[in-house]
Amino acid sequence: MKLRLMAMALTALLSLNPHWCAVAVAQQQQSTVPDAPKPQALPPLTGLDGTPITPGKGAGNEPDAPSSSSASQNQQAPSSQPPSNQGKDEFQTAPPELPAAGEGVERTNTLIRLNVTYVEVPVTVKDSKGKEVPGLTWRDFRVFENDTREPLKEFTTDSAPLSIAFVIDQSLTSDVMAKVNNSLDAIQGALTPYDEAAVFAYSNGAQEKTGFTGGQSSRLPAVLALTKATGTEEMVPFNSGPLAGCNIRENGACVDPNLQPGRSAGSAAFITIPKEIHTLNDAILAAAKELSTRPQGRRRIIYVVSDGKENGSKATYKEVVRYLQTNNIAVYGTAVGTSALWGEGYISRIHLPFTMYDNRLYGYTVATGGFLDSEKELNGIEKSYQRIAEEARTQYTLVYASHESIYDSKYRKIDVRVDRPGLDVIAKPGYYPSAQMSR
Repeated sequence: MKLRLMAMALTALLSLNPHWCAVAVAQQQQSTVPDAPKPQALPPLTGLDGTPITPGKGAGNEPDAPSSSSASQNQQAPSSQPPSNQGKDEFQTAPPELPAAGEGVERTNTLIRLNVTYVEVPVTVKDSKGKEVPGLTWRDFRVFENDTREPLKEFTTDSAPLSIAFVIDQSLTSDVMAKVNNSLDAIQGALTPYDEAAVFAYSNGAQEKTGFTGGQSSRLPAVLALTKATGTEEMVPFNSGPLAGCNIRENGACVDPNLQPGRSAGSAAFITIPKEIHTLNDAILAAAKELSTRPQGRRRIIYVVSDGKENGSKATYKEVVRYLQTNNIAVYGTAVGTSALWGEGYISRIHLPFTMYDNRLYGYTVATGGFLDSEKELNGIEKSYQRIAEEARTQYTLVYASHESIYDSKYRKIDVRVDRPGLDVIAKPGYYPSAQMSR
């Protein structure tokens, strides 16, 4: 009874003031329902090595700058987070070049060109007896290009490895060809393990027997053995006399047109003498093209064993010489046959108009700074291989900077002098500039 009366009295009191009712209900709820937990900042993601991991980018030492929405979370991060390295790059201290707008692609794709004007001149110095003169220094040499003295930039007497292309003449007569065949076995004895050699042959056209191989490899003697040939028969043509005409006739005419003078295209009055074919120019050009691919630092040599006759080549002498002088290739040779005879070797250098060149090889050696040796016997031919290879390997090497323009492709004359009397200086008389001669 008393409880009912108290409840009725409380209800009447609350009905008089509704605000008191709301406050009482709120206090009753707060006393029974606990507060929700406050939001906590998550610790940053780190890898096994402790580096931070950025979502979408992976691990890195330089995470992106935090946004404004996550600034409060970073402030509440634990102190175990590794410090950022942003702004402390010790590898590159200066900023890169920043081109103007619209110039970035053009400046990025600009080619870098290095204009080098160094010219290398191998020099051989001999005394009056034909022996090499050692012991010279750079003070003994003077180099002139187009009559202007050039200071030497480099000077060395170190032996250089050889890239040598042997050119064998197979159009020799059979007796001379037999001596050359027997001498080919001595070629490998003139080479060192640092040298490399290629073999070419020619009679009516040039043939590459092998590309460059090691000077002491087993391939070289095998290829030289395959290069041996029988040569040609030396025949004396008859234009008149009883041996020139046809000795079997019928009704005043030759029975077989192949027996009459001039063959089927001729007549009984004359004989058409066939022309000799000696494609020396084509053979040297083929060897020079192969040599032009050899790397810098090797001495490029063409060694020709021939009598020097030239007739029937597609390439001209001037074209081949220019190619040799442009690619810094020297021609050496051993003259055999009639070109090796005393007196005949000098007379054969004189060319008569409308005739075959009897000794074109001498002109190649002079134009490229090489040397021509004349030997007619087997022993002399074998010794010439060793002698010329040593000369080409142990030359004085002079290097100077040309004063001429790099854009000038004209021929440049070179004159090398030694300040000592009675000495013979052998060097190339000039060259044509090219990008392949840059050092």
